[in-house]
Amino acid sequence: MSPYSWQRSSYCQEGDACVHIASSPAAVHLTESADPSRAVLTTDPAAFAALLDSIGRRSRG
Repeated sequence: MSPYSWQRSSYCQEGDACVHIASSPAAVHLTESADPSRAVLTTDPAAFAALLDSIGRRSRG
């Protein structure tokens, strides 16, 4: 059992390719439901916020 409380992305459609996220004040954890190894990417909240900001700027054109 995972020690994290995972939430599925709101952009996830039906199927196996969904991003799941778990967070705490010190870390953000990401995994993909289609990954049988259950690999977890961990980063700090500031780096994750910078990633989301960059993605948001690109999607706005």
